[in-house]
Amino acid sequence: MRNPFKNIGPGALIAAAFIGPGTVTVCTLAGIKYGYTLLWAMTLSIIATIVLQETAARIGLVSQKGLSQVLRTQLPEGMLRKFILGLVLAAIVIGNAAYEGGNISGGVLGLQALGSSGIYSIGAVSINLYSLLIGGIAFVLLYIGNYKVLEKVFLVLVILMSLSFVITAILTKPDVLGLLKSSFIPSFPKDSILMIVALVGTTVVPYNLFLHASLVNQKWKNKADLPAARKDTIVAVILGGLVSMCVIIAASSLSGENIDSAAGLAQSLEPLYGSAARYCIGLGLFAAGITSAITAPLAAAYVAQGCLNLGNGLKSRNFRLIWMSILIIGVLLATFGIKPIQIIQFAQIANGILLPVIAGILIWLANQEDLLGIYRNSKVKNGISLIILAITLILGVRAILSVLGIL
Repeated sequence: MRNPFKNIGPGALIAAAFIGPGTVTVCTLAGIKYGYTLLWAMTLSIIATIVLQETAARIGLVSQKGLSQVLRTQLPEGMLRKFILGLVLAAIVIGNAAYEGGNISGGVLGLQALGSSGIYSIGAVSINLYSLLIGGIAFVLLYIGNYKVLEKVFLVLVILMSLSFVITAILTKPDVLGLLKSSFIPSFPKDSILMIVALVGTTVVPYNLFLHASLVNQKWKNKADLPAARKDTIVAVILGGLVSMCVIIAASSLSGENIDSAAGLAQSLEPLYGSAARYCIGLGLFAAGITSAITAPLAAAYVAQGCLNLGNGLKSRNFRLIWMSILIIGVLLATFGIKPIQIIQFAQIANGILLPVIAGILIWLANQEDLLGIYRNSKVKNGISLIILAITLILGVRAILSVLGIL
């Protein structure tokens, strides 16, 4: 009771990781187009994410290894192992490099919603100074290489993000009865299937599974800590899901408006609910951007470290080289407004394949007695996990078809 934050673990980083600018944008569009009616999809997302993240955390804590390390040791030698490890590297390392520019740009939009544009022109070249600021903050925190420092910083950012979006939702004076009804009773408005899939897809994130398994053994070393790790996961994912719901609720107050981003939401809310709404959305979007800008390179470094057997440690040379490369790419993309469309499309296809593959492998690993012993899955957990696997398969197919222009 003297220190309520003592048992807080990597859950704060995981919650911050899946509430990125992309999630905020998808939730904004869902609220504007469909009002409260798709809140149930976030409830489903929360349940699916808790199941998968708890499994990843359990594997990480019991084995005291990252998920990519476990894959490398548990999968039989041959083409299958090479394919899966190659897919993981492509989807997460290359993918996070491509997405990093968007993470930093999201944080920039949040700062711009608070005031000046941050753009400085040198002749015909325009440079966004805010992206350099966010990149610099991310660099310092990652270079320190101290898990406890990251944990405390992310706890502050998650609290800031949560308060920002919750206050914004409250300012719009939502219909509480309608919220509760929409959160638990599924409905399918016309042309809403892709949006439902997008809402689940922004919450169930492949790289978070790898990040969680690696970070949980930075916090806890004993199998007796599994209940604390499980509680940390459940609380963090529920909190993250509620934050996403608050974005939908806030956007619902502008139902039917022509808004295509969270920055547009901030500008549109101000005339109706005062400058507090704009500042709250701006701060929330900044926190979402900067946390994702840190967790994406961190996850990629952990994945590469495990897949390529590069050794351990946040301060190791290879680990730092990987996250530095991804962060620098992201800063350059955001600073000069470059969008590597083909690389992003490749990453989306790779992630679309990776999500159901990793979900299936997680279920397989969670049933390995030689890996988890008495901590392996129960029949009930397996039943729930198989349902989640079906959902991830749908998400993966949708992501691939969308990139190919079929959907």
